[in-house]
Amino acid sequence: MKDIDAISGDLLDVALRLHRDLGSGLLESVYEAVLAARLGRMGYGVERQKPVDIEFEGLRIQGAFRIDLLIDGRLVVEIKSIERLLPVHAKQLLTYLRLTRQPVGLLINFGGETLKEGVRRLVNNHRPSASSAPLREQNQTGD
Repeated sequence: MKDIDAISGDLLDVALRLHRDLGSGLLESVYEAVLAARLGRMGYGVERQKPVDIEFEGLRIQGAFRIDLLIDGRLVVEIKSIERLLPVHAKQLLTYLRLTRQPVGLLINFGGETLKEGVRRLVNNHRPSASSAPLREQNQTGD
């Protein structure tokens, strides 16, 4: 099993090439499909639009939300194609991480001029390694 930082690195390499070659402004579903196909060819297990159930006060809500991409069952990826990311987008991903008990997620916005300002790495009770230093990191937990 590959280290989560290695998975993140591979995903970002593919995302950078995708943004460079196809540009910004396509639908999120296009970026999602291409990322999933390419990562699958690289040997990763990729689930698209994975439904996630939640429980609240004894109620189980099936398919309460969907994760854009789940890579190797551990890296949550939320894809956007908008002018700029807002704090609510990071909160959305952090909530997904919390509810699925996953340690790391990437928020990737393909809508900007360059991809560099559109990548956020969020951590949920995960100790990052030194190899993740080039990524913007926000250590956040809770609400």
